[in-house]
Amino acid sequence: MLRSLYNRTMALADHPHALWCLAAVAFVESSFFPIPPDVLMIPMILARPSRAWLIALVALVASVLGGMLGYAIGAFFYDSIGQPILEAMGKGDAMLAFNDKFNDFGFWAVLGAGITPFPFKVITIMSGWTGMPLGTFIATAILARALRFFLVAALLWKFGTPIRDFIENRLGLVFTVFLVLLFGGFLLLRYI
Repeated sequence: MLRSLYNRTMALADHPHALWCLAAVAFVESSFFPIPPDVLMIPMILARPSRAWLIALVALVASVLGGMLGYAIGAFFYDSIGQPILEAMGKGDAMLAFNDKFNDFGFWAVLGAGITPFPFKVITIMSGWTGMPLGTFIATAILARALRFFLVAALLWKFGTPIRDFIENRLGLVFTVFLVLLFGGFLLLRYI
């Protein structure tokens, strides 16, 4: 079962519309969707390493544009859309407490969330809500997302073949570790 799921995922990663799917996921992840674009990016680069830089660029552009939507949600629709999104993620109270200090640390918050697995949408919404200067937000989002996506692309471009071989030879172990990390990540985000 895992082998057929893996083979199907790799075939879809090489599909002609895969870049559009990546762009859509990267866009909505930056404003309201819970799944990071890395989930698509990694198999896409493993399937076609020669397109690593294009894949990273598509993720970057779509993510920053989606971040601008998140910023707009925070700036203009916080009460009706932004706050419910943050509360659904269990981040509402923490963000209210952080609100007073956000503009002092906003650059670092955007940079940190853009590079790490921390949900970027939380920071995009908060950036708009607290009135962070839009130019600062966009420049920092470009820097952060470029670092993240191009680092992933570079690593997979350089080491993709051994990584793919490792995954294919130890599919059960890789899948189990992935599920543990995914579940642990959700728990960590929920209770921190």
